[in-house]
Amino acid sequence: MASSHSSSPVPQGSSSDVFFKKEVDPTKHVRPVQSLPDVCPKEPTVTDQHRWTIYHSKVNLPAALNDPRLAKRESDFFTKTWGLDFVDTEVIPSFYLPQISKEHFTVYQQEISQREKIHERCKNICPPKDTFDRTLLHTHDKSRTDLEQVPKIFMKPDFALDDSLTFNSVLPWSHFNTAGGKGNRDAASSKLLQEKLSHYLDIVEVNIAHQISLRSEAFFHAMTSQHELQDYLKKTSQAVKMLRDKIAQIDKVMCEGSLHILRLALTRNNCVKVYNKLKLMATVHQTQPTVQVLLSTSEFVGALDLIATTQEVLQQELQGIHSFRHLGSQLCELEKLIDKMMIAEFSTYSHSDLNRPLEDDCQILEEERLISLVFGLLKQRKLNFLEIYSEEMIITAKNIIKQCVINKVSQIEDIDTDVVLKLADQMRMLNFPQWFDLLTDIFSKFTIFLQRVKATLNIIHSVVLSVLDKNQRTRELEEISQQKNAAKDNSLDTEVAYLIHEGMFISDAFSESELTPIAIDSTSQRNASPNSEPCSSDSVSEPECTTDSSSSKEQISSSVTPGAVDIMVNEDVKLTDLELGKLANNIQELLYSASDICHDRAVKFLMSRAKDGFLEKLNSTEFISLSRLMETFILETEQICGRKSMSLLGALQSQANKFVNRFHEERKTKLSLLLDNERWKQADVPAEFQDLVDSISDGKIALPEKKSGATEDRKPAEVLTVEGQQYAVVGTVLLLIRIILEYCQCVDNIPSVTTDMLTRLSDLLKYFNSRSCQLVLGAGALQVVGLKTITTKNLALSSRCLQLIVHYIPVIRAHFEARLQPKQYSMLRHFDHITKDYHDHIAEISAKLVAIMDSLFDKLLSKYEVKAPVPSACFRNICKQMAKMHEAIFDLLPEEQTQMLFLRINASYKLHLKKQLSHLNVINDGGPQNGLVTADVAFYTGNLQALKGLKDLDLNMAEIWEQKR
Repeated sequence: MASSHSSSPVPQGSSSDVFFKKEVDPTKHVRPVQSLPDVCPKEPTVTDQHRWTIYHSKVNLPAALNDPRLAKRESDFFTKTWGLDFVDTEVIPSFYLPQISKEHFTVYQQEISQREKIHERCKNICPPKDTFDRTLLHTHDKSRTDLEQVPKIFMKPDFALDDSLTFNSVLPWSHFNTAGGKGNRDAASSKLLQEKLSHYLDIVEVNIAHQISLRSEAFFHAMTSQHELQDYLKKTSQAVKMLRDKIAQIDKVMCEGSLHILRLALTRNNCVKVYNKLKLMATVHQTQPTVQVLLSTSEFVGALDLIATTQEVLQQELQGIHSFRHLGSQLCELEKLIDKMMIAEFSTYSHSDLNRPLEDDCQILEEERLISLVFGLLKQRKLNFLEIYSEEMIITAKNIIKQCVINKVSQIEDIDTDVVLKLADQMRMLNFPQWFDLLTDIFSKFTIFLQRVKATLNIIHSVVLSVLDKNQRTRELEEISQQKNAAKDNSLDTEVAYLIHEGMFISDAFSESELTPIAIDSTSQRNASPNSEPCSSDSVSEPECTTDSSSSKEQISSSVTPGAVDIMVNEDVKLTDLELGKLANNIQELLYSASDICHDRAVKFLMSRAKDGFLEKLNSTEFISLSRLMETFILETEQICGRKSMSLLGALQSQANKFVNRFHEERKTKLSLLLDNERWKQADVPAEFQDLVDSISDGKIALPEKKSGATEDRKPAEVLTVEGQQYAVVGTVLLLIRIILEYCQCVDNIPSVTTDMLTRLSDLLKYFNSRSCQLVLGAGALQVVGLKTITTKNLALSSRCLQLIVHYIPVIRAHFEARLQPKQYSMLRHFDHITKDYHDHIAEISAKLVAIMDSLFDKLLSKYEVKAPVPSACFRNICKQMAKMHEAIFDLLPEEQTQMLFLRINASYKLHLKKQLSHLNVINDGGPQNGLVTADVAFYTGNLQALKGLKDLDLNMAEIWEQKR
């Protein structure tokens, strides 16, 4: 019984059906489920009013399938139509019918398309006559009326019983619930629904049968065409049989003799091939003895080439020969043995090459032997031989340092090797000059070692590049050969090539003379190289071809000459261009690795000596010498290997940082001691410091060389002259300038520490500024040095020292800027911050000097009384203090700074005097008090302007009087 909705007899209408031209909303015909009569409309009669014909009985399949003998015929809605035993099975396709596809109708469509176009054009021009039968129209109206009785839901294109809404609309299950006394009524409703649906089915079947009956003529015409087609097939079969008979007669008369001749020619060729095979077997039989002879003379490449050629012959031309069944495995084992022998030979060569005396001028040891070994290793794809060379380099580098230390220690008599057993401890007993000479010797030996490694690797690299070049040229020749062969193949006569006799093309026998030269050319190309490949079985048609091939194999051992690069390049190295390129890069990386090994060993040597703090105790001269030696070695290795190694450079930078830290701490400690012992008195300037300042003015920022007798004859000066300006300074500042120059000179000697030195120098300048402020402005010198008081002279001298340092900060900045990278210019902002701090400190000292006089004015003028005598005692004291102030600072500060300072002091004086006069109610009224004040002020003004450098000072004393309101 069919269970899917696809087997349902209810038809599914389409939106384009002729009976339903207007789409109606199906929801309008669905009534609410209340009772069965409301769901199903009144059942129409089933009486067929049309004329019955024979076609109705032929196509009424459901009527034939309805079995009236079944007792439970109406028990199920689906089995009522199809029967209880109905099963939806798949029709198995027939094995005797071909599979028809669209391609079979392509020719027909091409032929009928033109006719169809003409038919359509004529149809549009001449419309058909109206032969519509009234009876047919009446029948169509009757069928349409009957179909309208079927609910629209069955005609929907998306009708499917698996939809719950559709299923509930067709089969209202709510009426099938038997409960209480409604059982009989529900059973009647179910039977009525089944009859109604059967009636709908009958209407649809009747209309389908009518439509089929209208096309009965087309069915009979198709049956008539089948008989005609069978007649055509019979005639065709007879024609084919006649043709086959004629072909058989032609074959017997014209072809059998020619084929017999060809068969004899093929037999002769087969005999020739058997003879050549026997000769080739005799040659292959001598392979193992020949290989043993080659290995006895270390001819690895020739032996490998002979083994490869023999294996190729065994696989291609002698495949299946029972007597040679074990020869292939024996040759493989022999090849593995040769691989081990070559690796051992290369390891021995590497050891001999790298451990020979460094004084030997020969750069490369046995160049021909090296080339032969490299070609053999490349041929066998043993690309790990570079690792062997790398391990040997590490061992050699260790031995170089060890031998240098032994030679140096043996030359020193103070070292007792019997007491100090360890070589590292013996090395640590060397002083700096001895250790420096040892390091120089190690670096020179490493340089020679790297040059030898580079020369050896260059030979290996040239071999790899030559093989790569040979592969590229071989590929080009193969492409040219393929193009030529393709052109020749196109020119062959292919008319009889499809005729086959005993599995071989007949054209091969006819064109044997044409193919023989091609085979000979390919054989000659193989014979040009030592590893000649054997001729294939298809190309061997003449005895000469195989003879040349076998003779080339016999001459393998004599054609391979060790060390001959031009012959070696022709060896068949089965490596891809990618592998060869990678190997060339590995060779270059191995050279870089050699440089790194030397640098790493040098770093370990340095670290072993630095364990006891030896390197950190070096003075500036010794460390600079060490730094220059290491930088020279780094530069030389970079020139040899093409890349800068960073390990030794990093060790140098690490030691340089430690040196900078110690260098800075020593000078900072020295500066701190000088400041703590500075009494802030003007110091004499020795001639060497004046020369130092003059050299800075000339653009040379470095410590000048000491002059033997000229400096001792010159007396010290009272002030330091810098570009025409005189600076009265303390001794600490003179030494600070020298320390600053030491920093600058250290940057010139060790450029790698420029940034660290800049930071340390900034810290030093900040320390001097802060510490001098604590000692002078903060009066720290009273406790540290034991000064009784901080005088104005101390303040002015401190200010002048700061001004001298500020003068040199731009020079120092320019010196560091020229040695910094552009990306490091941001570090120069430290000098801007230091300059600002120094200017603030100088301004604070000036403010302090003004504050001292301000407190003095406040103390004296607060007791001032306007009375005789003139000048009063108050103004005489003020003038006396002003003279002392002038005497203390005039020789220390420039005249412009002195004038600016006294202008600020005078402004403070006027402010206090104005305040006192206002307190005493003295006004500018020309009275006696006004006269006394004017006399005192005139005395003050005269005394102040009489001081040196203050004659032109504008005092503007009129500001002391209150303005009249």
